[in-house]
Amino acid sequence: MSDTSVDSVGGIATDSSVVATDRRVVGKSIMSHDFIEKVKGSLLYAEDWSLPGMLLGKVVRSPMASARIRAIDVSKALEVPGVAAVLTARDVPVNRIATHASGGLGELDVAMPVLAADRVRYAGEPVALVAAETRAALDQAAELVDIDLEPLPGVYDPLSALLPDAPLVHEEGNVLITWNISCGDVEAGFREADVVVEEEYRTQFVEHAYLEPEAAVAWMDQGILTIRAATQVVEHAAEIAEILNLPQNRVRVISTYMGGGFGGKEDMTVEPYVALLAWYTRRPVRMIFERQESILATTKRAPFVMKYKTGARRDGVITAQEVDIVGDAGAYPYLSARVMFAAAVTACGPYRIPHARVRSRAVFTNQVPTSAFRGFGAMEVVFGYEGQMDRLARVLNLPPDEIRKRNFLRKGDLRPTGERVDTTVAIEETLDQAMYALGAPSAPSSPRKRIGRGLACNMQPYGRTAWFHDQASVWLSLSADGSLTIRSGITDLGGGQAASLCQIASEVLGVSLDEISVHIGDTALNPPAGGTFATRQLYMSGNAVLHGALELRRVLADVAAGILNTTPEQLEFRDGAVFVARGETAGQGINLATLARECESRGVSPAVLYTWRAPVGSFDPTTGKGATFPDYTYGAHAAEVEVDLETGCVTVLKYVASHDVGRSINPLRVEGQIQGGVAQGLGYALMEEVELDEGIPKSTLFADYLVPTALEVPDITVRIVESGEGKGPMQARGIGEPPIGPVAAAIASAIADAIGIEPRRLPMTPERLLDLLRDNPIRGAA
Repeated sequence: MSDTSVDSVGGIATDSSVVATDRRVVGKSIMSHDFIEKVKGSLLYAEDWSLPGMLLGKVVRSPMASARIRAIDVSKALEVPGVAAVLTARDVPVNRIATHASGGLGELDVAMPVLAADRVRYAGEPVALVAAETRAALDQAAELVDIDLEPLPGVYDPLSALLPDAPLVHEEGNVLITWNISCGDVEAGFREADVVVEEEYRTQFVEHAYLEPEAAVAWMDQGILTIRAATQVVEHAAEIAEILNLPQNRVRVISTYMGGGFGGKEDMTVEPYVALLAWYTRRPVRMIFERQESILATTKRAPFVMKYKTGARRDGVITAQEVDIVGDAGAYPYLSARVMFAAAVTACGPYRIPHARVRSRAVFTNQVPTSAFRGFGAMEVVFGYEGQMDRLARVLNLPPDEIRKRNFLRKGDLRPTGERVDTTVAIEETLDQAMYALGAPSAPSSPRKRIGRGLACNMQPYGRTAWFHDQASVWLSLSADGSLTIRSGITDLGGGQAASLCQIASEVLGVSLDEISVHIGDTALNPPAGGTFATRQLYMSGNAVLHGALELRRVLADVAAGILNTTPEQLEFRDGAVFVARGETAGQGINLATLARECESRGVSPAVLYTWRAPVGSFDPTTGKGATFPDYTYGAHAAEVEVDLETGCVTVLKYVASHDVGRSINPLRVEGQIQGGVAQGLGYALMEEVELDEGIPKSTLFADYLVPTALEVPDITVRIVESGEGKGPMQARGIGEPPIGPVAAAIASAIADAIGIEPRRLPMTPERLLDLLRDNPIRGAA
């Protein structure tokens, strides 16, 4: 349950003649097709697909974290009845996956093998593939693949990996990339300060823990390799074609609706392996990662070590900040360059810092690779910069909200990258909303428990970095019966990405939602939209649909105006028809079905293919100046917790999350994204951690990897603010990632308020809190 209010500011300003302030569809909490199908259980996911003659596939993985491969013997595995193939590196046409996550701006050129050939660099690295008729044969053959490994020295901590004598994970070096951003004169800024606070903050490896594990089915049909997969990026078809040395038009990827992605399905997971087996055997192959396999070997959220130093005057105004961030990339690059860029760009938070110096590095270790995870880079650093704000507030004896308000960015301010903030920063309003909604303080439930309240603010980018020349295409077609078809390469993680496109098109064209069908995630049939990541799809595909619908509307309006003896400017599209809104013939109209047929009879196509291109900028990695992200979503959270001084257990009693979403396309989905982000953030704050012992996970089961349940998640109160200045369609801002950012910092702030000690390491488990209490005998005794 939750309490949701919408603070609406004016009407939609995209095109006042087309989208009026009295919104009919956009801004409404409308139930969409995927809601109903999910509740009924009729929505099909990746592993629900099967084909005649289908084989089962499995990855054989390294048990060691750092070793040389002396030999691989598959002969016994091939003798198992029912085994159709056992593949190793020598069977891969092009055994290389190259990732240039930063767009080539300074990272090492380190390739990742599809299957390890001569060396393994993390426990769980793929070494061989097996395809068999039955699960029993598959498991038996996988056990019989004999991998002869010679242990090699490894490095299992990113700070250790920076030492001159550290073992090299890759010959190119252990530092994948370094980002440097600075402004002003940092030394002079610290001289101006009356107080300086310094601290180190640490975060952890985190598992995505989605309901649906990684899964795909692949098959060959008339020379075309088709993969139906749970993936956030259907454009991986090009990489699979490269691995198989095939023309790109010979590989088709279809994305199903997903049972969660959170960035874990942004990189390829099962796709190259199931593709190789189907291509080799010429039979359909299905591969599903077991939960143990998913926790063992798929990418994680990167652990950060963050050193912050902040100076401020007595009135609380910040004069300088220095930040050094080291992120554990694990054994291979994946998207670590991009993660650490987002961390560098947002390291100072939503605050005016006149003198700043930030260094952010991605470092290789012999641990499971890290990559994209909801809010990557920009969410980890919230724990650091909000911890500094709370420390300053305590040192200066200022209220935590007041010191933030004295330093918040404002529209027109310059950020450390030299960019000018060009949209409204309504973060103060979100902070006021969050604190007010928290209500009166609760009383402790026993003498041995303490109540604490905390807050945290954040800024989270939406859209890809500005130098990527991002674009998204959409095809809209009005049929002769008045129904509308939308085709887009967008993938849907469960956040309503496809449904939002329908609402936007319905608002512009007046077609009812039950008359709109949307076809998504198919490289062969839908125009490309780019992946669903970086909170970019509403921004990119939403704008593509908006402008494509406006273009189609113009085409239809020209024909309708001739029929109704008026001008296009006098027309209104609503309720499946076009009406004359003003003038002598006001009230007359024509339904869309008739209009579509009239268009066809006049040789006018009632269909539009539209490509929306995001604004482009450049960034200079040598100076740390230039364009970074299109825009940011700002928010504030407030929490109340109860800490048991005897057990260290933390109970979250109240939680409020407020974000400026620009314009809310569907408040129900916005609320769901915020609540989901908070719930996931509570796990990050209090319990979730993939613990490794020299690269080997201590557990790969949900029995030990704890995630929040209904017992741990309180009612989450949501306050939606609408400033009307986002850069998405109809001035919307992205909201998929932002809500996870402030959670850990808000809980840490509340715990510090309760016990007088600042947690500086995640997760804040009972054991760690008891250690903090033991180190503080006065509070501990109390």
